[in-house]
Amino acid sequence: MALAITTFLFITLLSTTKTLAFNSCPSNEQLSVIPIYGKCSPFNTPKPTSWENIVINMASKDPQRLSYLSSLVAQKSNSAPIASGQQVFNIGNYVVRAKIGTPGQLMFMVLDTSSDTAWVPCSGCTGCTSTVFTPNTSSTYGSTDCSVPECTQVKGKSCPAAGAPSACFFNQSYGGASSFYATLSRDSLRLGTDVMPNYSFGCISAVSGSSIPPQGLLGLGRGSMSLLSQSMSLYSGVFSYCLPSFKSYYFSGSLKLGPLGQPKNIRTTPLLKNPHRPSLYYVNLTGISVGRVLVPIAPELLAFDPNTGAGTIIDSGTVITRFVQPIYNAIRDEFRNQVKGPFTSLGAFDTCFASTNEAVAPAIILHFTGMDLVLPMENSLIHSSASPLACLAMAAAPANVNSLLNVIANLQQQNLRILFDTANSRLGIARELCN
Repeated sequence: MALAITTFLFITLLSTTKTLAFNSCPSNEQLSVIPIYGKCSPFNTPKPTSWENIVINMASKDPQRLSYLSSLVAQKSNSAPIASGQQVFNIGNYVVRAKIGTPGQLMFMVLDTSSDTAWVPCSGCTGCTSTVFTPNTSSTYGSTDCSVPECTQVKGKSCPAAGAPSACFFNQSYGGASSFYATLSRDSLRLGTDVMPNYSFGCISAVSGSSIPPQGLLGLGRGSMSLLSQSMSLYSGVFSYCLPSFKSYYFSGSLKLGPLGQPKNIRTTPLLKNPHRPSLYYVNLTGISVGRVLVPIAPELLAFDPNTGAGTIIDSGTVITRFVQPIYNAIRDEFRNQVKGPFTSLGAFDTCFASTNEAVAPAIILHFTGMDLVLPMENSLIHSSASPLACLAMAAAPANVNSLLNVIANLQQQNLRILFDTANSRLGIARELCN
């Protein structure tokens, strides 16, 4: 699989008790990572000349991400570092610096708030990149038998109906048109200074397609196989992150695991549970304002419906916020009415205007139950370096995927502390400079 790394933003991990920051290139002991194109990049990639082209390229893959999100259904009966960016897997994402096994083997795993089971490419994998986990060099590695409860919780498992004991194999799709085959396994997982023994994950032996993260994925969803569920005694079902701006060359960001060190004064809104899509973080979006105008939106377009999957989720893997078509059209039309034109298009963005008019651009306010989020201008507009243009940095959900789901994406989450508190079923948001 050819690597086509577009962008990686590497972020410092903050563990349950320690916060790490740096002003110069960190050592491995600092448990820090850096952007692929940043000052301290170990990959020697050139500094990007146009960050908006990076975003446009990443946003062009959002339809694949939304297709994946719409496909998530419930399984039937039968401080580490994060980093944002786009790799060979054609989906803009963030990665976490993790070590698996004894001694630990370093992997940069995609951090995904809408997935549960962790998985990494293993030695001998067909279709994987050169960076793989080698189970036979870990003294704590073991495969998982079909008889254990974890096997029943993995989507796509393959076990004999009866007979001799068998390893738990499973086959899953990811990112739209890609899939992988893996063995459910156990080994030590290290994030920052915290070590979780006997962590359940998939050891990938075959990959098909180009959307599989080349060094694996760490699921931060709400399901039974996620990091939160497997580390409940350590992190109490709580984590938060602060994602830096894509356009910052010298930056850091952070992931905080556990209740210690989380913001005390933070606005929150209830997390909603969908038994048919248990991994997703649903929230109740009640309305949207453009400047002082509350956009007229039919309530049924915002309503949470577990049966159909309709509603609004917070997602780390989608690049720009996507609304169902009627909602986006209403937001766009009101925004255009206040800014005036003429308007042009740029990539996924259909409302671009002369940046000289930016002073009159209205704020976008997301109204949630119990909380309003006024998006900073850098979270609602994207600028072109090739021409004096500014664009409304959101779009409609693609017509060919689930048209019922609204997704609050990572561009709109940047320089905000996003708190996921599953123990108290709440999501919090606070301003924080992540750069």
